[in-house]
Amino acid sequence: MKIQILGTGCPKCKKLAENAEAAAKELGLDFELEKITGINEIMRFGVMMTPALAVDGEVKTVGKVPSVEEIKQWLKQ
Repeated sequence: MKIQILGTGCPKCKKLAENAEAAAKELGLDFELEKITGINEIMRFGVMMTPALAVDGEVKTVGKVPSVEEIKQWLKQ
């Protein structure tokens, strides 16, 4: 599973990365965490607001930092 954090490295982006990593670890998933910081790359996902979270290339949330519990729901699907 590839978890992608789309953002320029702001504090919210860092918190989203922490929450996503915690959620994946709590679920015992085999995952790769990728941080995508380039504006052009972020826009290729159709994302206009950061931070955003994508799982295996599918955007799950944009413009907010969801809780570990919320992220776990997306990772289970």
